[in-house]
Amino acid sequence: MCLSEAGSIMCQESKKVSNEGSTMKSSNKKLEKVRPEPLEEIRPNLMTKKPPLLFRFNIQVDVLAVTFLLCGLATRFYKLAQPKNIVFDELHFGKYIGMYMKHIFFFDLHPPLGKLLVSLAGSLADFNGKFKFDKIGSSYDDTVPIFALRFVPALCGSLMIPSAYYLLLELGCRQWTAALGAFLILFDNAFLTQSRFILMEPMLLLTTILGLLFLLKYRNMRHSLGIIWWITLACSMIFLAFSCCIKYIGFSALFLGVMIVWRDFWRILPDKRLSNKQLLFRGLVLGGTMLLIPLTIYTAVFHVHLSLLYKAGPHDSIMTSAFQASLEGGLASITKGQPLEVAHGSQVTLRHTHGKACWLHSHAEVYPIRYTDKRGSSHQQQVTCYTFKDLNNWWIIRRPHKSNLVVSSPPDAIKHGDIVHLIHGITGRALNSHDVSAPMSPHNQEVSCYIDYNVSMPTQNLWKVDIINREVEGDIWHTIQSQVRLIHVNSSQALKYSGRQLPAWGFNQMEIVTDAVLQQDDTVWNVEEHRYTKFDDEKERERDLINAEMIPLQGTKLSWWTKFSELQYKMLFPSQENVQSHMYSSDPLEWPLMTRGIAYWVSSKHNGQIHLVGNIAVWYAGTVCLVLYSSLFLFYLLRRRRLCFDVDPETWDHFVNAGITLFCGFLFHFLPYFFMDRTLFLHHYFPALLFKVLLTPVVIEHIHVVLSRVKIAQRVFTTCILLWMAGVLYVFVKFSVLSYGLTALTANDVVKLRWLETWDLIIHKE
Repeated sequence: MCLSEAGSIMCQESKKVSNEGSTMKSSNKKLEKVRPEPLEEIRPNLMTKKPPLLFRFNIQVDVLAVTFLLCGLATRFYKLAQPKNIVFDELHFGKYIGMYMKHIFFFDLHPPLGKLLVSLAGSLADFNGKFKFDKIGSSYDDTVPIFALRFVPALCGSLMIPSAYYLLLELGCRQWTAALGAFLILFDNAFLTQSRFILMEPMLLLTTILGLLFLLKYRNMRHSLGIIWWITLACSMIFLAFSCCIKYIGFSALFLGVMIVWRDFWRILPDKRLSNKQLLFRGLVLGGTMLLIPLTIYTAVFHVHLSLLYKAGPHDSIMTSAFQASLEGGLASITKGQPLEVAHGSQVTLRHTHGKACWLHSHAEVYPIRYTDKRGSSHQQQVTCYTFKDLNNWWIIRRPHKSNLVVSSPPDAIKHGDIVHLIHGITGRALNSHDVSAPMSPHNQEVSCYIDYNVSMPTQNLWKVDIINREVEGDIWHTIQSQVRLIHVNSSQALKYSGRQLPAWGFNQMEIVTDAVLQQDDTVWNVEEHRYTKFDDEKERERDLINAEMIPLQGTKLSWWTKFSELQYKMLFPSQENVQSHMYSSDPLEWPLMTRGIAYWVSSKHNGQIHLVGNIAVWYAGTVCLVLYSSLFLFYLLRRRRLCFDVDPETWDHFVNAGITLFCGFLFHFLPYFFMDRTLFLHHYFPALLFKVLLTPVVIEHIHVVLSRVKIAQRVFTTCILLWMAGVLYVFVKFSVLSYGLTALTANDVVKLRWLETWDLIIHKE
């Protein structure tokens, strides 16, 4: 019995000890009952056991992703080889692929990776490239492996569906949200149509998605610094570089990726756990990876492109004379062995170096006394720029102090800064300019060949040779490779191709003027064809011009880097003459609401057709979500500025991080088209459309989370979303006949499919 409090505590402790002791005794009794087996009995059991596995593989299958992939393959590859006709831009891309097969040079405004991939598939299927892609609707013959040529776009169009699913998961979306995004891409008619033919958009979209997917994986491991961290970033840059090498709008995705990387780098700068050296090292790694990998891939793709296309073709006229002369056949065969140095007495054709291919030209006709605007002219011999090879394109270079035109031995080479006359070969008149307004460009001086009318009009026919690339080619004027400006001595203005077309009196040829602004591409010329004058007599000289033989001297070579640089210039700064109207062209403001589609193909037997229209339920919902997201974002910012926090921090962070990435992706791919002076079509909207469609489930998820406070409102919203998804399926099935083009349609069927009056569906069979 414990009499005091301290005693009672001691008494309780002693009871615990006694209880523990009794427990140990009982456990010892149990242990005594379980006696171990002898060692001899254990050893046989050990010998019969299997050795442990050295490797173990765990395979996890995302059923949803596999389902989306299978559905994508089923919808994209269904009767892929039909119709057996040229569909829309297959006309152009098919020609390019054929030229790859035959190694003939072609010019396209877009980088070549997508065309190279399709050409690889065609080459594996033994496509010889001999089929002529002459017009849309023409039937393919048996030599064209239609399935193989359409295989790569269809595969990319299928893979982009599960890739979009994983992209949304990486953005932090819930699984049902990611599934909804993949569902919208799977059942959009425009994505389906574009994936079934020889078109570049599916490859562009897939590489964009994969690039951003790896970039988000990198961002989620940004606090680590190891080989996996760098490999993930490198994979992102590789795929984004691929998108740049398919179409130039891919640079928007690359810019988005660079912005995300540097935004995250800016956020970790205050982290005291990272030293200055670590931050500097990380910054150098990021900058080097994002610069070197895209540049390396971009130049490598063009190296393959130019290495394959080494023969002259119909497109090389847009390139400079030096580029053309480096290709087998064509100009190379014409200029092979011609004299290298331009000298006194040289007979030359002067080509406008940049932009439209045309040659300095003159003929016996004169300018009219008065133009239509009542301005007077010099009434001198016309000088124009002619877009075809012609005998009147030949000129003779002469020094002013020499009377004869025969080339001396050794030749008296023309150098930078020399003053020369340019004598028209057929008419014998000198190139001239004077203070008279040009016919189509009144702010410039007229250029003519001087006719002596015995009136007070002094000859002003001296021209200074300005070799602008003499650092590379030297001070001597060289055939083809030297780029020169011809400066009119009296007025200090340069001979210029104005780009304006003359009226009927000028045979609709192009205008030549002089311009006081010297530093511009249209004032650059080069000698293309060249021979030495053998006769001083005018008749003998004219006969020689007609039946001249080249004087063997030297061929023309061009380095790969020079060809690459020129091709980049031509692609990035195209001539404005490429801009032309098209009955199915559209403006960027028409794209979000799909005001106009594009007729891709129509059957000759019935009204069955392929027409590019999207799923109107997807497009319109996406446009609404764009407006809704920007409005909510602005609303939340203003409220938070007033210290009113309407959503919890986790919901806000997801709304900002996921939404801003996709919203900026939409803007980066949409806004540039407002500044492009070229013919635009609905399919140019596809990269921006991709981000719009992916933003839609993000906004829906956010609204669903916000409405969770009011359960009945959340249920009503969920019901509305399910009904909308059913509507998406209905519209997809309804318009699938315009995606596949396999169903015979009557005129009444086409009318029923024209949901908008601006949709120009074709009816040609009553």
